[in-house]
Amino acid sequence: MGLRMSHAQLVCCSGSRPTNGDEEVSHQRLRALNEPRGLVLVALALLGAIVSLATACGTSPSAGSGTITVVAAENFWGSIASQLAGSRATVRSIITNPQTDPHAYEPTASDARAIAGADFVIENGAGYDPWAQKLIDANPSSSRAVLDVGKLNGVAEGDNPHMWYSPTFVLEVIDTISSRLLRLDSAGSGYFATRHDNYISTGLKQYDDLRAEIKQKYSGTPVGATESIFAYLASDLGLNLISPPGFLKAISEGTDPTAADKATMDRQIASKQVKVLLFNSQNSTPDVQALVDKARTKGIPVTSATETLDPANVTFQDWQSKQLQALRDALAGAR
Repeated sequence: MGLRMSHAQLVCCSGSRPTNGDEEVSHQRLRALNEPRGLVLVALALLGAIVSLATACGTSPSAGSGTITVVAAENFWGSIASQLAGSRATVRSIITNPQTDPHAYEPTASDARAIAGADFVIENGAGYDPWAQKLIDANPSSSRAVLDVGKLNGVAEGDNPHMWYSPTFVLEVIDTISSRLLRLDSAGSGYFATRHDNYISTGLKQYDDLRAEIKQKYSGTPVGATESIFAYLASDLGLNLISPPGFLKAISEGTDPTAADKATMDRQIASKQVKVLLFNSQNSTPDVQALVDKARTKGIPVTSATETLDPANVTFQDWQSKQLQALRDALAGAR
């Protein structure tokens, strides 16, 4: 119910120091979408009381009531962190250029310094940004908080790492960021609780409404995609993603799909088994572009998604909502 306390948080006054990783965070759903938001406020306030008690017991939050320095490996997580933290933190995202491939990114000395000096680092994990963990390991700190989104959500390397396209995983991250911010700055408990509640109820409203509309109108519609970036969202929307999983994984990882998977993709488009085709416009290889061209020739609506915020200065929810609007329009135009 609401923002649940972990075992480490509840026993902090027994003399055990909470871990600095993600073990402290429950891997169960911290909040159902339809739960009253007041419960979340109560839970955050309770967590604030627990952190204050921990201070009295001799286990102090690392940042006290000062400004928290947050570094996010990618700007989709950085955007969420910035909105939850408000004026009580500075948030820097390392990958902000829509043309940058996070998989192959080469960090700079400036990136290393940023992570070395951060109170809180957010990495996607699951093999998506291995360079981030290397920088964390190269600059160890017992007081630095680290959120590995893959570990939080039980997604390992080799699984689909595009967790920001899963609304369920996004909610887990929102709750965990708010919890960590509060532990780093217990004086901001009311502030963080309010921003958390407002972000869920107001900031994500259009995003939630569009998802509900698409699911209500188009659930069960067969759709295609050129890579796994769309898989989590398709499931959330109730769409029937029929593209071969092996093809989606291969394109996402930059490897060659099998001949059988290529043939299946071609057949699904040629026979118009898919009503809409979605592709990653930041990873449009010649094979992908050929599929997009074939779909358009067949009159299949085509829409796109991107790996990172595009443009870079929009919020997470505005970026996602724009893509959902395009998908809704494509589904409406399908024949």
